[in-house]
Amino acid sequence: MTGLLAIFRRELTGYFATPLAYVFIVIFLFATGVFTFYLGGFYEARRADLSAFFNFHPWLYLFLIPAIAMRLWAEERKSGTIELLLTLPIPLWAAVLGKFLAAWIFAGIALALTFPIWITVNYLGDPDNGVIFASYIGSFLMAGGYLAIGSCISAATQNQVIAFVVSVVVCFLFTVSGLPMVLDFFSGWAPQALVSTVASFSFLTHFDAIKSGVIDLRDIVYFGSLIWVWLTVNAVLIDLRKAV
Repeated sequence: MTGLLAIFRRELTGYFATPLAYVFIVIFLFATGVFTFYLGGFYEARRADLSAFFNFHPWLYLFLIPAIAMRLWAEERKSGTIELLLTLPIPLWAAVLGKFLAAWIFAGIALALTFPIWITVNYLGDPDNGVIFASYIGSFLMAGGYLAIGSCISAATQNQVIAFVVSVVVCFLFTVSGLPMVLDFFSGWAPQALVSTVASFSFLTHFDAIKSGVIDLRDIVYFGSLIWVWLTVNAVLIDLRKAV
């Protein structure tokens, strides 16, 4: 745990030691505002809820989260500091988890800074705050899922641009796997069990369930399992790098 906390503090402090953190937070807050008030029609809908706010989170994360994750391991590999990191007296899982948690908390801070819109909707009407709170939890879990994928891809290359592009593609596949245009492709020839399995991998399917105000154990297990699998692959890739 000491090694985990050391890596966590090092990474989280590193974000705010450079303009990266502030640029990301400003872009995220600006983008959420544009999508919510202009594209989502928050005022025009005249509903006391934040559906217009949360509907665009998967698509914002699709590009913004890989931008955070691309530097996690690719930068270490390119600069050669990964060798130094791997020689420290800490277990590999602590390094992988420490880096991931620091990035996840950073993403959580950016998400938490959107609280003025929660205050706004309470000022304008009488929303179901339980549903809004559940949506925030779902958004945070979904960000963790995107981040785990991006971290794993970053460990496979030392080029941050490649890590970003591949992460976006993989995250996009996980996002749209539950949409009709994808399911229709499988439903014509695949058994229903396979179609259901493909749909179950979709971020949208599980996020929409939580966004409705129901925090189902199955959705928590999905995001938890997704994060665990990708972080495990991440650790394997780093271990292979260590053996080379």
